[in-house]
Amino acid sequence: MSQEKAARALNIALRNYQRLEADGNTPNFGNLVQIADFFGVSMDYLAGRTDNREVNR
Repeated sequence: MSQEKAARALNIALRNYQRLEADGNTPNFGNLVQIADFFGVSMDYLAGRTDNREVNR
């Protein structure tokens, strides 16, 4: 998936998405939830707290 498509899907500016990927920007809580939901992973996985991508519900 391109950065443009991901940014559009998350409703954030392309530059902001690029900063997230480059580790130059920390997402706020709302964006973190949105990213986890979009990619179908847990927030712990995004934060590097687990290698398990699955969401426990």
